Amino acid sequence: MKRQMLAIAALCMAHMIGNTQPIVTQAPHGFDTLRNGINHGKIDTIQYVSKTVGSRRSALIYTPPDYSKKTKYPVLYLLHGIGGDEKEWLVNGTPQVILDNLYAEGKLASMIVVMPNGRAMKDDRATGNIMAPEKVQAFATFEQDLLKDLIPYVEKHFPVFTDREHRAIAGLSMGGGQSLNFGLGNLDRFAWVGGFSSAPNTKSPELLVPDPETVKKQLKLLWISCGDSDNLIGFTRRTHDYLFKNKVPHVYYIEPGKHDFNVWKNDLYTFSQFLFKPVDPSTFIRYTVLGTPAATNIRNASYPQVLPDSRVVFRVKAPQAKQLQIDLGKKYDLTRDTAGYWTGTTDSIGEGFHYYSLLIDGVAVADPASETFYGMGRMAAGIEIPYADGDFYALRDVPHGDVRMKRYFSPVTNSWLRCFVYTPPGYDSATDQQYPVLYLLHGGGEDERGWSAQGKTDLILDNLIADKQAQPMLVVMMDGNIAKDNFKEQSLRTFENELMQVVVPLIDKSYRTIADADHRALAGLSMGGIQTLYAGIYHTDQFAYLGVFSSGWLGGKQPIAEQQYAFMKDSAAKINSNLKQFWIAMGGKEDIAYKNCQNMMARFNEMQIKYHYSEYPGGHTWPVWRNNLYKFAQLLFK
Repeated sequence: MKRQMLAIAALCMAHMIGNTQPIVTQAPHGFDTLRNGINHGKIDTIQYVSKTVGSRRSALIYTPPDYSKKTKYPVLYLLHGIGGDEKEWLVNGTPQVILDNLYAEGKLASMIVVMPNGRAMKDDRATGNIMAPEKVQAFATFEQDLLKDLIPYVEKHFPVFTDREHRAIAGLSMGGGQSLNFGLGNLDRFAWVGGFSSAPNTKSPELLVPDPETVKKQLKLLWISCGDSDNLIGFTRRTHDYLFKNKVPHVYYIEPGKHDFNVWKNDLYTFSQFLFKPVDPSTFIRYTVLGTPAATNIRNASYPQVLPDSRVVFRVKAPQAKQLQIDLGKKYDLTRDTAGYWTGTTDSIGEGFHYYSLLIDGVAVADPASETFYGMGRMAAGIEIPYADGDFYALRDVPHGDVRMKRYFSPVTNSWLRCFVYTPPGYDSATDQQYPVLYLLHGGGEDERGWSAQGKTDLILDNLIADKQAQPMLVVMMDGNIAKDNFKEQSLRTFENELMQVVVPLIDKSYRTIADADHRALAGLSMGGIQTLYAGIYHTDQFAYLGVFSSGWLGGKQPIAEQQYAFMKDSAAKINSNLKQFWIAMGGKEDIAYKNCQNMMARFNEMQIKYHYSEYPGGHTWPVWRNNLYKFAQLLFK
């Protein structure tokens, strides 16, 4: 069975919630088996008058083993799917058995569970065409039946608490959508909300949670779960993505399985143990069995998976390998099962894009399950880690520009080269408009593809332009690998010639540019930062904006650096006058170029060169450089 085959047992651990007992993240064998020798709760049928429907309606009610009319209890309203009725949970899910066993183990707060019929119409049987419009509408109508008829009946006839903190709602499939719609839509009535494999009736996240701050303050628990092979998982994922972006605490629980009761019984087992107890929202991200396939996986690849706390689960089939590791900056050992699958989980990985390698018996190779990117001087696997504040490079519903490939013959290198050019939205239709240009340079071991593929340049600019935070501009991403050693003076001079004699004239000829210094910028990361320093400082009459990301002249008395420092000292007034923005950014003290950059800026200070310095933590990595571009682009051409 898939559940048993998955080598994720390490994730199925106990965690503490407040001062309560440990709760495991997956139901153990026998959790739904009827046990003798323990106390059992009771299932009854109740009937209530529904003014909403205009008839008497039925529901099932479970009272716990310790039930007493002298004690008040919280209530869980447990909803069924589109093909069921009030008996669906009883017939297929045996909730009374699951709950009785949990009570016997001391893992559950005493509660009453009400299982209503969520199809609020006079003929509420699951017969005929269950997808008929009037029957689907009846599931929405149930909100009023629940709030105005059923809940008042339960509170009148049973010893229950009547405040929101003692009322929960959860359901499966159609009932999962109802639970999210009704629970989040009535925060004055429910403090605990769970959606199991929620169906397409689930409202869009923006309608479910229009005010994230209110949800953060009022909700005790928001639980959304789904089987990994469920075709409806997209509805759960979109809700999670919105909640994650808006930093709303919630459990995003992905488990092995499809759209069936094997999943939903496990959901009830795990979800119910949270209810009506102290909870610690900071632990919610640890509650899942599986993660979400990384956005950088090739189509249909299930692994690597990113867990809600940004740990990554790898699963690779290599039956003949003797050792397998993941190199993600830090090396992680994987363990092999009898089927030849190697499995392991990393620590939490920082935001955004990261290169990684499989080390198979010591040989570094790209993961065949991942998209590959040119980096580290070779094609390498890459993984994208979701980031709540990453909306600036997210694919949004805004006008989009294009990234175009331009091939050209270079007389400087005597070879055919190419560059990538971002054109802003509307470029082709606005034939009478001219644009400023940012020349954007990659780092060592990368090439002209880096900024568009790893850097998401087009999305960053699309979003900035749509939000009116940046001017529409062209962005030219050229290949900086002009020579074997790109840090030697001859190589930098060759790069300067390529930029100034070939690429800039090519772009001015091929695109509608504003061909003057005030409308031209040059920026680069790491190696590209050195190239920016070399070519840009000598041509401040051609570039009014310079950006240096995670870079700086190397330490020591290097002739090439000393030569430029001498030029800058003699030309300080001209440089300060010509440059509208000299922007230097670093990825914090963990950036490998940090010391070099600090030493360089100290020299700039001595010469009274004006610059602006910015730090964004993250080291020498693409998450830092994406943020650098985001901030730098907002300063240009204004």
